[in-house]
Amino acid sequence: MTAFLRLLAEDDKAAALQQVCARLRRGETDARLFEVAPEAFDAVPGKPFAYWVSDAVRNSFMKFPAVEKNTLVTSGTGTLDDFRFLRCWWEIKGSERWFPFAKGGAFSPTYYDHHLLVNWTVDGSEMKAWIIFRYGGGHWARNIRSTEHYFRPGLTWPRRTTSGLSMRVMPAGCIFADKGPAAFVAGDDPGELLALCALLNSSAFGLLVSLQTAAADAAARSYEVGLIQQTPVPNLTAENQTRLATLARRAWSLKRTLDTIEETSHAFLLPAALRARLGDFNPPAIEAELAHIQAEIDAIAFDLYGFSESDRAAVLAAQGAAAEEAGQAEADDEPDDEDIAAPIDLSDGLLSWAVGVAFGRFDWRLATGEREVPPEPEPFDPLPAKSPGMLPDGAEPFHAHAGILVDDPGHPHDLPRLIEEVLTRVDVAVPDEARRWLRRDFFAFHLRQYSKSRRKAPIYWPLATASGSYTLWVYYPSLTSQTLYTAINDFVEPKLKQVSSEVAALRSKGAARTRDDEKQFEALQAFELELIELRDTLLEIAPTYKPHHDDGVQISAAPLWPLFRHKPWQKVLKETWKKLEKGDYDWAHLAMNYWPERVHEKCKTDKSLAIAHGLEHLYIEPAAKPKKARGRKAKDD
Repeated sequence: MTAFLRLLAEDDKAAALQQVCARLRRGETDARLFEVAPEAFDAVPGKPFAYWVSDAVRNSFMKFPAVEKNTLVTSGTGTLDDFRFLRCWWEIKGSERWFPFAKGGAFSPTYYDHHLLVNWTVDGSEMKAWIIFRYGGGHWARNIRSTEHYFRPGLTWPRRTTSGLSMRVMPAGCIFADKGPAAFVAGDDPGELLALCALLNSSAFGLLVSLQTAAADAAARSYEVGLIQQTPVPNLTAENQTRLATLARRAWSLKRTLDTIEETSHAFLLPAALRARLGDFNPPAIEAELAHIQAEIDAIAFDLYGFSESDRAAVLAAQGAAAEEAGQAEADDEPDDEDIAAPIDLSDGLLSWAVGVAFGRFDWRLATGEREVPPEPEPFDPLPAKSPGMLPDGAEPFHAHAGILVDDPGHPHDLPRLIEEVLTRVDVAVPDEARRWLRRDFFAFHLRQYSKSRRKAPIYWPLATASGSYTLWVYYPSLTSQTLYTAINDFVEPKLKQVSSEVAALRSKGAARTRDDEKQFEALQAFELELIELRDTLLEIAPTYKPHHDDGVQISAAPLWPLFRHKPWQKVLKETWKKLEKGDYDWAHLAMNYWPERVHEKCKTDKSLAIAHGLEHLYIEPAAKPKKARGRKAKDD
C-alpha cells in the first residue's frame, strides 16, 4: 500500500502537511490520508493517481461499458478561417449558404443557444477548397471531419473550458466543430438523447471524467473526444431512461425560458422588464427547480453506478475543488469559455428592445397581449430563422421606414420619439432623456450585446456628423446598394436645405442680429458645414457601395468607417478596410465590387475564391507534379 495526502482544499498547504504528519506519528487517523495499492490505478485509462476515490469508483471503468459502445462520439469542422466562414445568425438574411454551427461556448448544461452559422454552400465546397489551398494540397478531411453526421440531432459540448463538462442539446440541422464535438445515438431517438444528456451531465459521470484528466490547472481542462468515448456509463432500463429524459427535457425548457430575455437568442420573447407579463418567468424559482432537477439526476446516476455515500462525498469534494480552481483561473487569466455575457441593465434592455420595435425587428404586441406567445419548440427541432419575439413576416411594423431612422427632433422618422411611442404603447413609463441615452450610451451597449464568439456584429449603425449633432441610424438587415442614396436624398439634403435657409435668414439680418442671434448664427453655420461634409462623404461612397449580407456586418460596414463616431468600432472598421484594400478578404463580395481585376486574377489559382464568386471557370488546375523515379538510374553503356 502507498500513502497519499490530499490537500487541495487547504489554504496553507505547508501547515496542513505538518499537521497530518504529526497526527500520523501519534497513530491518529486523518481524512486527508489515503492508502491505496498502486495496482488499483490500472483500472482507470491512463493510470492517473486517483487515490482519493474508492475501488468501486475506479472499477467503474471495468464494470460498465464505455460511452463509445452505444454512442458515436466524434469531432467536426475546423474552418482555418473563422472570420471568413462563420457569422452570427442575425448577420445573414435569407441565404441558403449558411447553417447553424455548434462551436463550444460558455458553460451551459442541457441547453445552449447556438448563435453561429457556418458557410456550407454546395456541401462545403468553398471551405474544402480553401483548406486544400491553405495546405498546398492534400485532402480537406484533415480539418473537416464526420461530414456524414452533419445535420443530425445530437449532443455537443465545449471541448476546452475553464468550467466543467457541459453536455447540451444540438438541434437537427446543425454542423458541429472541432471545438464543439458531438455525440449521436442510433436512430436519433430524442428520448434516448435526452437521457444520455442527463447522465453525462451528472456528478457521477463528471467524477469519472475528472479522474482521467487529473488536471491541477483548471485553465488547461480539455474534454477531448477520446476522453468522453472511454468514460463508462451504466446501461439504462426503460424506466431509468424515461425518468432521465423527462428531467432533461424539463431542464432544457427552464433554461430556454431564462434565455427568452436575451435579444440575440433564438428564444427571445421580450426584455426582462416586460417578460414577467407573460407569466412563467421567475428566475429565482427557475434556478431552484433546476438545482432540484440536477440533484435528482445525480441521485439516479449514483445509484446506477453503485456509488456509496463516501463516494458521493468524494464527488462533492472534487466539485468544490474544481469550482475553486476554475474561479481562480478566471480571476487570474482570460477564460477559455466564449460568450460569457455580462448582465444587462433592465432599462438598457428595455430601451434596446424599443429601438428594435421602432425598426420593425421586434413585435410589441407580445407585450400588450395582442399576439399570443408561440408554442415552445421541442429540444431537437431545427433552429428557427427568427426568434418568437421578432415581428413575423408580413405583419404590420410599428413604424414604416426605408431602413433608416434619424436623431432629429420633429422629423417623422425621429428615433428617440419613436422609442417613447413604443414604451407608451406597451404602458411603460418613458425614461427621462431617452435622446441623451441614444446619443451617448446606446451604441456602446449595443456593440457589446451583439458581439459573440469574437465576432462584432451590431445591426443598428449610427452614421453621424463630426460632432454627433446629427445621426442617421441605419438598420443593417435592410441594407441595400440604395441605402446611402436614400440617406442623402430623404434625410441629409432636406435637413441641409432647412439649415441653409435658417442661416440665410440670420445672415440677412446683418447688424440687426442680437447676441442670441449671433450665437445661433455661428452654431448653424458650423452645423451646415458638418451636414455638407456628411453629404459629400456619402456621395463619395454611394456609387461603388454594394453591400452583401453574406459578407457579414464588419465587412459591410468597413467602407463607412469615417462616419462612425464610436472610436473603438471606428478603429475596427478602419483596420478592416485597410485589409480589404490590401487583399486579405478577397473572398468578400465587397472586394469584388471594388477590386474586380485583382480578385479575378486570384481566382485563377485559388479555387475557394473562384467558388465564392461563382467564377469556377477561371480556376486553372495546377499541373500534376511528375513522380520521382524509384531505384538507381541505369548507367550509360
